[in-house]
Amino acid sequence: MKQFINFIKKEFIHIIRDKRTLFILIAMPMMQILIFGFALTNEVKNTHFAVIDLSKDEVSKKLISQMNASSYFEYVGDAGSYKQLESSFRKGKIRLGVIIPENFGKNFQGQMGTTIQFIADASDPNVANTLVNYATAIVGDFEKSAYSTRSMPFSITTETRMMYNPQLKGAYNFVPGVMAMVLLLVCTMMTALTVVREKELGTMEIMLVSPVKPIRVIIAKAIPYLIVSFFNITSILLLSTFVLDVPIKGNIVLLFSESILFTILALSLGLLISSTTDSQQTAMFISLVGMFLPTIMLSGFMFPIENMPLPLRIISNIVPAKWYFIIVRSVMIKGVGLKYVWKETLILIGMSCFFMMMAIKKFKLRLG
Repeated sequence: MKQFINFIKKEFIHIIRDKRTLFILIAMPMMQILIFGFALTNEVKNTHFAVIDLSKDEVSKKLISQMNASSYFEYVGDAGSYKQLESSFRKGKIRLGVIIPENFGKNFQGQMGTTIQFIADASDPNVANTLVNYATAIVGDFEKSAYSTRSMPFSITTETRMMYNPQLKGAYNFVPGVMAMVLLLVCTMMTALTVVREKELGTMEIMLVSPVKPIRVIIAKAIPYLIVSFFNITSILLLSTFVLDVPIKGNIVLLFSESILFTILALSLGLLISSTTDSQQTAMFISLVGMFLPTIMLSGFMFPIENMPLPLRIISNIVPAKWYFIIVRSVMIKGVGLKYVWKETLILIGMSCFFMMMAIKKFKLRLG
């Protein structure tokens, strides 16, 4: 029995000394429960909306104020015109537009009633439906509150327009998300594994002491997976267009260019992971847990980022898939050009350069 207890103590000491194992056993479950608890929700909160108020009377101002007071919406200002409203949608600044007609207050308090129009960004159909339902409910509450103070037969009719995806097909949102997930996971994990495999076999050390510069070794490792990724991008786009009926509204060259840029980023990240790990199991774990969960949870693919607490929203900015997902959805579904996604493109370029330089530096350190 004493020997058995000693073995248990020995195992505890081994766990405590191994910092990676200790982190996985204690810190990872805590991080996952916090991320899942805050991110996994079907509610939509803090959604930016703009208004074209053609009436500008007290009644319309009260309605806008009531929407803004809700935790579901955040008022960003008067769009002024349909052109400005559409531009805000294209830039991703708003998800809902509200059009209030002329003489809104007068017609609302009269016998004829009035109409209010909601325009939603349906590139994510689930979110668009939820937003319209929330807005309609707020209008209904506004109407009831008016009934309690007056005996007139008020009535507000709501009209809805779904932009970019009138049929509310789920594929419009899932195709960009799947592209980000597939490219990031395949490129990162396969690149990390192939380099670590050569470390385990001892062939990597032979290459590193050869006259070939580290950057050429890195490029040689990345090019095959870049070509495979190009094939994956092509196949995904063909299937989405001809099987899932998801149109490519934007420039196809821009879409491929952004996808190749994201692939280079993923390859650089995979090379960096491989330079800090010594086993295929560790490289696979870091690639899956470190890439898969953030891509699913914090890219905006499955759950709207604006729903999350501020710390998670800040963390989401370092998730590469978030920026690529925004670019693909904007170019492919909304049909925008580079002038609408230049910021996200610069962020991906910056991340690619950073990860590539870090990977090269690690290889140089090994040579020294």
